[in-house]
Parts: sequence; C-alpha cells; structure tokens
Amino acid sequence: MRPSEADLPRYTDKYFLKTRDIVHKFGDIEVTYAVFMRRPVVFTPRLALDWLQSIATARGTRFKIEQCFAEGDWVGAGEPLMYITGAFADLVDLETVFLQKLGAPCVAAFNAYLMCTDLPYVGFIAMDARHCAGAEMAELMAYAASVGSAKAQKDAGAKGFIGNATDETAHFFGQERGLGTMPHALIGYAGSTLRAAEMFHEAFPDDQLFVLVDYFGREVTDSLEVCRRFPELAAAGRLGVRVDTHGGRFVEGLDTAQSYAMLDRHAPHAIRTYRSETELRWLVGTGVTAAAIFHVREQLDQAGCTSVKIIASSGFSPAKCKLMASVKAPIDFIGTGSYLPELWSETYATADVIAYGGEQRVKIGREFLFPEPARSGPAAGRRDPEVSS
Repeated sequence: MRPSEADLPRYTDKYFLKTRDIVHKFGDIEVTYAVFMRRPVVFTPRLALDWLQSIATARGTRFKIEQCFAEGDWVGAGEPLMYITGAFADLVDLETVFLQKLGAPCVAAFNAYLMCTDLPYVGFIAMDARHCAGAEMAELMAYAASVGSAKAQKDAGAKGFIGNATDETAHFFGQERGLGTMPHALIGYAGSTLRAAEMFHEAFPDDQLFVLVDYFGREVTDSLEVCRRFPELAAAGRLGVRVDTHGGRFVEGLDTAQSYAMLDRHAPHAIRTYRSETELRWLVGTGVTAAAIFHVREQLDQAGCTSVKIIASSGFSPAKCKLMASVKAPIDFIGTGSYLPELWSETYATADVIAYGGEQRVKIGREFLFPEPARSGPAAGRRDPEVSS
C-alpha cells in the first residue's frame, strides 16, 4: 500500500518529521493517539489500518489498536473512533497519511448508507471512478460504498450497491469485474441508439443490455425502438434503458406543464407539499427528474415492455435520492458517484496524543478524548489484535 516506508518522508507534514528527529535525539516514549471526526460518520477503518500494518511490519515494531466501533458502525460527532498506542518515534510521522485514508471514506460510507436506505428497492452502481483524484481515492471510495451498502442491507433490507465501474475495485462488491455498458461516445460512433445497442449485444451477447437513450434527445422513441428490436431480452428482464438527460432540456415528451401533470397522476402529494427550488427542479424541471422517470416508465408499460428496467443517472446525491424516495419513483438502478463527500472540510479526521508514558495529557479542550471507564456502543471494550510485525 502506498506510500511505502521508504517513500513516507516525501508525503508527511514536515513538522511531524522534525518531531520524530527531536524524539530520537532526546529519548523515545510510549504514546496513545485518539482519532476522531467532527461529524457523524459510518466507520470505515480497514484501508487505513492495513496501511498502518504495512508500516509497522517495515519498521519491525508493533502498534496496539483499540477500535471503539466495528466496521460499518454509526459513529457520532466527536466520538473517538480508535486509540493507537506505540513508540512516539514510530507513530508521529504516520498521522498525515493515516488520516488521509480514514476521513473521506467514513463520510462517503455515511452518504452511501443514506442513499441505499432511502431507496431500498433500487440497486446502485458506483460510477465515481472518473470523479476521483486518482486510483488511491477510487479505492477508498469503492471500499466506502461497499461498507455503507452492507450496513443498509443489514439495517433496512436494501438492495444497496450491486457493483461498480472498474475491475480493480469490483472485489469490494463481491464481483470479479466492473459493471457498465455504453457511454455517450459509443452512441455517437454508432450513429444511432439502436445501432449502438446492436453492436453491444453482438460483442457481449451474454451481458444484460442497458442502453443509453438520451444522446439524440429521443428517450422514449429510442427506448421503444430498442425494445422492439430485442423483444426476447425485453421480456426476460435483460434489457434496460439508462436515462442520463442533462439539465439543459426536458426528457422527450415533457415540458413544465406536462411534468406537473405526470406527477399529479402518479404522486399527487409531491406537488402539494412545500418544496425548495432545488427539489422542484428534481421533481418537474429539466434533466433526470421524477416526472421524467414516471414518463418513461408509463410509455414502456403502455407498449407492453413492463419488464424493461430503468437506470437513472445524473446527479443522484443523497438529497436527490431522498426526494425520489418520497415519490416512490419507479427506478430499478441508479448509477451514481454523488455519494462522494460534497464538503471536503467535513472529511477531516483528527488525531491527538492523549497520553505520554501512561500519563494522560492533551491540549485544553480535547479532554473528551480520554477513554471512559466503560465506553458505550456496540463494540464497547473490544480490543482488536495488535498491529505488529
């Protein structure tokens, strides 16, 4: 796992490196770090602890870890996530990278959990890789989605995340390879939505055929044309249409008035409740809205294509998912990368030394990090195996 022991000094805050040199000069001491976050999260420690293990092994030392929660547990703001004990000289320069691997996935798992529990009847596909800052972040986010999804499956019986977009991290979802069919570029290459579907099916006949239908602005027309071309796949539930209409126009067949009428037929309470401007846009505006989903589903059903799946994408954040759930939008799958932390400042994990040589000591205001005689929570008092060489 990156960075290695040899590369670590290039990625570590300089004041930690200087502190390590000072401790080597004046004498080492055993310390205990408390790690916490300032907002509620879902605990995702595995990749951070795996990296810690790799450094402990390289240094021929051991760190004693007390996790205050199990992976996937809900953790409140300010609650200590874990305590890490070891030689100060071996721990002080690890904080930078360790926290990088902890904070963001804890928030992403929280967001993924909310999305899955709000829409328990929907299968999610993690399509965040293109929006990540490199392969390491993509690994952290895939891991986070899998943890949030597993918690939603356990707590709410949700379908959760069924897979993701890349082979490298598919294992987090119990898959051997990533999921996906076609980008807009393939539609443009083929010259028509139908031809792209034919090409895909000829190249991958055993795969489900999920066809992107918004390229030419004919979401309904092209969906029905593909259904007529592949009636067996449609009847078997192996055909789906992906609606990814951008926010500059309405889905084919809708405008503002028709969108209101669509919701009045299928979810009348939705337009008789106070809504913010953003919520109204997601309900009856341009792009992939609740009205658009109901419209496509209605047209498919009227054509006898009741087993054809609808895949929705484009900005499906926790808030948008919650709104879609409130109207029971008929979505089968959602392709999303919007569980990624929206406010990066909320992802900052913090580690403070709270004991030196067994004596409790921490900067004023952080006394809440001292261990309680008996911590509350589902993993109270549990000590994990030592991280050692």
